Amino acid sequence: MNTHIPGWISYRLSDIYTERKEPGNESLPLLTVSIHSGVSDGELDEDELPKKVKRIEDKSQYKRAATGDLVFNMMRAWQGAIGTVHTEGMVSPAYIVAKPNDKVYPPFMDYYMKSARMVGIINRQSYGVTDFRKRLYWDSFAPIPCVLPPVREQKRIAEILSTQDKAIELQGRKIEELKRFKKGCLEKMFPRKGQKVPEKRFPGFTDDWEQRKLGDVVQITMGQSPDGSTYSDEPSDYILVQGNADLQNGWVCPRIWTTQITKKADAGDLIMSVRAPAGAMGKTAYNAVIGRGVAAIKGNEFIYQLLVKMDTDGFWKTLSCGSTFESLNSDNIKNAAVKIPTTAEQIKIGGFFQYLDNLITLHQRKLEEMKRQKKALMQLLLTGIVRVQGNRFCCDFRDDEERNARNAVKGGESYGNESP
Repeated sequence: MNTHIPGWISYRLSDIYTERKEPGNESLPLLTVSIHSGVSDGELDEDELPKKVKRIEDKSQYKRAATGDLVFNMMRAWQGAIGTVHTEGMVSPAYIVAKPNDKVYPPFMDYYMKSARMVGIINRQSYGVTDFRKRLYWDSFAPIPCVLPPVREQKRIAEILSTQDKAIELQGRKIEELKRFKKGCLEKMFPRKGQKVPEKRFPGFTDDWEQRKLGDVVQITMGQSPDGSTYSDEPSDYILVQGNADLQNGWVCPRIWTTQITKKADAGDLIMSVRAPAGAMGKTAYNAVIGRGVAAIKGNEFIYQLLVKMDTDGFWKTLSCGSTFESLNSDNIKNAAVKIPTTAEQIKIGGFFQYLDNLITLHQRKLEEMKRQKKALMQLLLTGIVRVQGNRFCCDFRDDEERNARNAVKGGESYGNESP
């Protein structure tokens, strides 16, 4: 067999896998393959189930999948629903089970089969009239070509990428813990229903909070959509905010523009989605035109956090109307009853939660960078551009890959040594 990388060998998948057709049994856990999280014994989310597919209660046709086997959903393999089994179980008849031989290290193949190159090949090998009718059968899977390093190098690559996965998982848990902490603080630092003061306060504040209508406290501008013919993709035109799709991580992220000014939001305004999901909050760092799916609110950081809490508590769901989808009108928002402290206490509370939001954002950016570095390092390690020898990376750079490779390798080397 020819090799394109020194020491690596070319195979067909049928050279390293054989199809396993053993029946499962009721004592085994039911395994699923997620596009996002690989093989697990958890149920798939509804949005990961193919259209018109129902869960089957009869398990008599299910297949056994042993530890180390490669399994894939025939209907979703082209999207990356493929992975290695970590705990013996059984899978649906809609899955193919492939038993590995000693030419491969299964944890390595878990990464290799999800690489952009392999998913692309699987997509081309799957066939069907439309995407949601595509299927990858064993006869199409078996001839797929692959080029693999020796098992010893496979193990080292899998260890490196696994270390990154653990660091990414830890970073994700940090973010979730911060979000839970913020949610708990929101509960304690704003008055509960029927109360005039919150459970927790900053020192020096003792006055009751005053109940007001939101429209008496802030200026609210309901959006009005421009004519569709004025929409553009030219960044020199006016940024158009139409709804929740224009918000990312709580901030307006420009994606469409317009040449027509209808209703405006100024930089620094708060943005509320008034259509499903009604009540979702964000901010804008830009002057923008606002469509009918949002409202602009001139409020301070305290008001923003108050509105975030109202959304989290489901306040707006009790007011939203519409037979097709949830929506809020001007009266809903302006007449909403809110409790307001003194300006000085608003500044203290707003500053505290802004600090928490900034901290969460900082950790989210770090998480995205870690994911980016892992993706880049996967590309380099799984194609042989970067080779692993003992505890060292050896790079065979080509063209402009050098800068990306050096950054990814540097990131990969740091994962195992970084303190949580």
